[in-house]
Amino acid sequence: MIRVVIADDQALVRGGFRVLVDSAPDLEVVGEAPDGAQAVELALTTRPDVVLMDIRMPVMDGLEATRQILSRVPGVRVLVLTTFDLDEYVFHALRLGASGFLLKDTPPTELLQGIRTVAAGEALLSPQVTRRLIAQFVSGPSPDTSAPARLEGLTDRELDVLRLVARGWSNLEIASQLYVTHATVKTHVSRLLMKLQARDRAQLIVLSYESGLVRARP
Repeated sequence: MIRVVIADDQALVRGGFRVLVDSAPDLEVVGEAPDGAQAVELALTTRPDVVLMDIRMPVMDGLEATRQILSRVPGVRVLVLTTFDLDEYVFHALRLGASGFLLKDTPPTELLQGIRTVAAGEALLSPQVTRRLIAQFVSGPSPDTSAPARLEGLTDRELDVLRLVARGWSNLEIASQLYVTHATVKTHVSRLLMKLQARDRAQLIVLSYESGLVRARP
């Protein structure tokens, strides 16, 4: 059973998500929070697998709540909920360790599958979303100059795979591009996660752009 906490300041939104999540036989809502501070407390007490996190909430916003939860609750995944796919806070949430995001008007079946996806340790980022987030990031502050040192232990092939992951490509697409098997790509991605101490593909993408390894195309 995948245990879920819902954090949103609107009671109707929380109630709707609860009904939807509890309707799935493999998902269970273990708590609701109207603000970030209560989301942190719930995560500490209930130890959920996934937190559905709104960003703009009173008392403590979703960014700070995400930071605290991921630093204090091992193994939990945060899935950001937003009204707009160009929300300025989404990239910051990914930088903090969120595993992806969903629009609040996402079809019910996609939301349920998204929860399962991040609970399984995958990131929830489509190539289209990745490109938009990248465009936002590169228009902001300069890349982190300390990040390139983290890439020094990677092989040339691992760097090739990391560049394609950063473009939002799937493992199958990467395998086709590099003329290797799907299993080989999965192995490379697993090694990248381990070597770079990244939680998932979302953090690999963030690191790639912060380090300057990959830059957005004009």
